[in-house]
Amino acid sequence: MSDTTLRQDIIDELVEPSIDAADIGVAVEDGVVTLTGHVATYSQKVSLEDVVRRIKGVKGIAQEVEVRPFGTNITADDEIAKRAVNTIAWNTSVPRDSVQIKVQSGWLTLSGKVDWQYQRAAAENAARALAGVVGVTNLIEITPRAAAADVKKRIEDALKRNAETEARGIKVDIFDGGRVTLAGRVNSWSERRAAERAAWSAPGVKAVDDRLTVG
Repeated sequence: MSDTTLRQDIIDELVEPSIDAADIGVAVEDGVVTLTGHVATYSQKVSLEDVVRRIKGVKGIAQEVEVRPFGTNITADDEIAKRAVNTIAWNTSVPRDSVQIKVQSGWLTLSGKVDWQYQRAAAENAARALAGVVGVTNLIEITPRAAAADVKKRIEDALKRNAETEARGIKVDIFDGGRVTLAGRVNSWSERRAAERAAWSAPGVKAVDDRLTVG
């Protein structure tokens, strides 16, 4: 696929209600997409990247889009913090009192400890949708609860079960502290994301180092 065709595919895909792409620029070189411009909310910035990742032919993304809140999207830091505390507290996927929140100039930092990656992700997903948030740093730690050998087997089994991945091309290594390294080659970004999800689904996984190449 040529860069020109891929760029047009991306522009066509960005025409959806969840994203205001009027101020977004798209450039493509050798399959690597550079996104520039600005959006009104952080959730739009995340959605923009998610949309581009799923397009066939995309090998990499340089995300240079800024969040520029305006009108009702401008919110004071203390108000963002209060809303984040309440939103996360109401989320049944996040253990109560497990997450701490700091806000500075609209940038939200999450810290604390949880047992599973889905709990860590749920806290971030809840926070990034709030009005006024320009970015989220997720420092929430996952407390390991399983032996390395058990984690490796669970991940490899999950890869074999997943219809989106070709497990034979993926090498899984587990290091002390619950860190997983994925290496090898996959056929698409969606396959790479599926492999990441499989790794995070194992209990005790604290970090995933994705070294998979797309091609």
